[in-house]
Order: sequence, then C-alpha cells, then structure tokens
Amino acid sequence: MNSAARSPHEQRVYRQDPGMRSSGSGAGRTINRPQELIVSLVTTCVLLALCWSVPVHAGLLKPDVSYSNYQTPLQVQMVNRIKGKIAARLGQGENRRDRYFIIPFAYQNKGNSPNFSHSFISVVRVLADQKQPKYTPGLRRVSYRNRNFEAFTISWLPRDFDKNPDLCVFDGTGSRVNPNLNKCRPVVGRSFTLPETLKLAVNEKVAVGMWGPYEIRKEAFDLGVKRKRLLDGGSIKYIADDRLYRKDRVAINCFHAMAGLEELYPNGGFLGTGWRMWGIDGTARVLIEYTKAERNRGALLEPVDYKKDLYGFVYAPERNAPGVYNPFRNASAYHD
Repeated sequence: MNSAARSPHEQRVYRQDPGMRSSGSGAGRTINRPQELIVSLVTTCVLLALCWSVPVHAGLLKPDVSYSNYQTPLQVQMVNRIKGKIAARLGQGENRRDRYFIIPFAYQNKGNSPNFSHSFISVVRVLADQKQPKYTPGLRRVSYRNRNFEAFTISWLPRDFDKNPDLCVFDGTGSRVNPNLNKCRPVVGRSFTLPETLKLAVNEKVAVGMWGPYEIRKEAFDLGVKRKRLLDGGSIKYIADDRLYRKDRVAINCFHAMAGLEELYPNGGFLGTGWRMWGIDGTARVLIEYTKAERNRGALLEPVDYKKDLYGFVYAPERNAPGVYNPFRNASAYHD
C-alpha cells in the first residue's frame, strides 16, 4: 500500500531502524504422516489447557469491556473517576488538612509503537475544609462537592505536537543500540494539560491507562511543582531518545520528565530507560521507581500494585464493536 492510500494514522510511522526489523518465521511445515498429525493435535490440546489455566492478567483472557459510559467523552469519564475515587478517600467528614494525590497515566496503540505511546502524570492537592486557602501560584483550581482542589499535569512533548505529531524516535541504522547514530535532535518542549493530552489520545484512538489516585506526602507534591516549573522555564528541551542529553540537562523524554521526583535524570532498565519501556510499560516502570528507589522512600503513603491498580479506557468505533484493542484487566470504552 502506498502512502497516499493510507489513513493519516497509518502514515505517521516512526523512522524505523532498518537494522532492527523483525523477520517472519517462514512458511509452515506440512504434516504428511498420520502419526505427526496426532502428535500435533495432542500437543495443541495440552497447550490450550495450559493457557486456560494461567491466571488472568493484562493482555490475556480479559473480561468484556464496559460500555456503560460509552456516550460520555473520554476526558469526562477519566475526570469523574479521579474525583469519585478521591472523594471516597476523603470520606464524608470534615477534611481538616490538605491532602495530596498523584494519578499516573499512559497511552499506546496496538503495536505499542514508541511514537504512538506516552507517559504522563497528574498531581492533585485537596485543600482543607473551612480554612482560608493559600493557593499555589500557576496551578489550575477546581471545586467538587464543596471542596477546593489544585491540580497540574506533567505531560512532556514537543511544543507543537498537537499540530505536528510526526515524532522522531529512532532515525538511522543501529540507532536503537547506539544513540550516537540517532539523527533525531532535541526540540523545544512543553508540558501539555490533561485535556490537551487526552485530546491527543482520542485523535489517535489509542488505549489509555490510569493508576491511582495514590496519596502522597506534601514534600512529594512540592517536588512535583518544582519539576513543573523547571519544565515550564524553557531551559530543557524534548527528545524521545534522551540517552545523550539527560545527564547534561539538555533534553529529556516524557518518561524522565515524570520519573524521578528529586533526581531529574534517573536511569532505569536497559539503555537507561528500558527496552520497549514506553506507554504502559514506561509508566509502570516509574511506579516501580516511586515505590522501590531509596530516594523516594516515604513519598507514597499507600501500597502500589502497578498491575492490579491499572484501569483502562479503550477506543471502540461503535458500541460492542468486535476486535477492540484492550491491553487491560478492566476497561471502559470511549469513542470521543
């Protein structure tokens, strides 16, 4: 299929490293002898039995997607879920102190291509009841059930990504292994708001996941505000493959923009970020760091299960559409 015949979604394919293309397994072997056919059938039955005995987890034997809120836009579905869960945590009584929460997110397409994947995080402050609030300058303010909130999102992308979503990730033979061979260069970045980020997800019809809300200490909230202001200051650029740039504070990707609350450029996994460590895997890696890295001890006030806590929102072109891409244990459908 030539590029003119493809949809806009299909045309925006990241620059593939020609040295890293996967190869097919070739034509299948024809079974001629009855004995081999019997062995093949028995083996298939055993494998099927083993597969059905495996515990259900993300990507395997998923339950049906819920269509109960199908007519509700994705942003409204997600914000309602966040508000409802935080309200449940606060309870019905008086909230006498400020409370702080994080909501990590990720989105990805069916192939989990790095240029169709993103990690981002929202941070929320719930102000104490019946006190004169001291607001944090520059943060968005909202109210819900007679309570006041502050919130911001770290969603680090090229500044014009909403208008020019052709993201350069790996450009050049061997660039995945050797960053010196990558022709992609840093660009001016900015942190998109949550509504802006979710609009990007809807435009690409990707699967969107969220964890939490998780309660955090005030010190962690303050570090998040500090990170937001650093990014907003314009001294740091964006680049998807930041191996050559993050140490000198030249440019970072979305993963590292939200990963270390104290250390701006933490390493994690193969190649400093993790092999295929983008989208859902990328945000899960951030949660692992939040809970296990010594520098983050005490920031989270509750346990985290990065597998079980994940809830998804998946695109469906129509109600009960077949073949919907759903990499989650539990998910709701959206279409706009």
